[in-house]
Amino acid sequence: MNTLLSLATRNNVLLTMAEFLDIEREAIISINKKDLNAYKGDDISMLDRLKVDDAKVDEMIAAAKHLASQEDPIGVERFSFKHDNGMQVYNKTASFGTILIIYESRPDVTVEAAGIAFKSGNKILLKGGKESLKSNLKIVELWHQALQQHNAATNWVEYLQFNRTETQAFLEKPTQKVDLIVPRGGERLIAFVKKHATCPVIISGRGNNFVFVHKAADVAIAIDIIINGKSKISACNAVDKVLIDESLPNKKEFINQLISKLTAAKIKVLGDEKIAENHQLEQISSNEIWFEEFLDYKIVIGEIASNVAAIAMINKYAGGHSSVIITKNEEEAKFFMENVDTAAVYHNASTRFTDGGQLGLGGELAISTDKLHQRGPIGLQHLVTNKWYVHGNGQIR
Repeated sequence: MNTLLSLATRNNVLLTMAEFLDIEREAIISINKKDLNAYKGDDISMLDRLKVDDAKVDEMIAAAKHLASQEDPIGVERFSFKHDNGMQVYNKTASFGTILIIYESRPDVTVEAAGIAFKSGNKILLKGGKESLKSNLKIVELWHQALQQHNAATNWVEYLQFNRTETQAFLEKPTQKVDLIVPRGGERLIAFVKKHATCPVIISGRGNNFVFVHKAADVAIAIDIIINGKSKISACNAVDKVLIDESLPNKKEFINQLISKLTAAKIKVLGDEKIAENHQLEQISSNEIWFEEFLDYKIVIGEIASNVAAIAMINKYAGGHSSVIITKNEEEAKFFMENVDTAAVYHNASTRFTDGGQLGLGGELAISTDKLHQRGPIGLQHLVTNKWYVHGNGQIR
């Protein structure tokens, strides 16, 4: 068992990690090129997430430094109570213990997610994808050097070099205690982990986000938000579906403008029956497509009768991640935001802001579409459980 490191030690390890990332910048980028060259798949979003350049290293450094500057999430008092018999009762935040993060492609997760887990007093087991193995091992080597420099055990950050069969065996019968598993990646990965895991799992990473253009929308805002929602197709906060109020004034003109902007951005546009017929678009083959997360240069536009119908459609088909209403009507926005069942709801703003850094958390371990124990971006202050501290002087019941 790893004894909780002092806050000073945890912060110093993070600051040293930031230094090492800068010193080893060229080496990281050149090792990452080997991973990129070896990737033979055809998943463009995977390739996008795999790449490490100067900007990505700068982000990793910023994440480590920012984590070091944040307050300790451990031991925060959440509740206190003085018992009639004189006992003093506190409820305080506590680390989970050991967290396993299973992720695909992204070497930056090896810094940011591990850093969040480490700062919140947890031991981290990292299981990255084979496509980013060389990059990940280099970054873990830096973690170990930073830990050693501050006399901390290197097993605070451990890399599991497992294939699929070995991962399954570990999930079903862990060779060490695991308290929480966070899979970050596609639906196949999440289903695999849920099927085999023997401890709690936080589901993260599925998007399939919707924008509803209400009849009282500012159409210029609507176009900007939809285009921005497709600016990074590999992100789970990308937009895949657009619902347009059938009572929108100048609807045909707006849809034509939207289609031409999307087409110019090389996004393939599909329509439901009405939209496809009225705007010479390819029609969706079945309603099943409304369930799909694309992670691709593709979007579906449909017509909808009302705010109530839009909410019902989103609650049926969306991934539980993010949804938007574009409207100048505050009451309609409030009704939408209260009734749509997604982790983040937006009024006249882009889904691309569903991100720990953008929502003021400084970074994120993952974006949870589960309702327990934390929904949406999981930041430093959420990667904790709690513990009861009871002080007495001989009380018995």
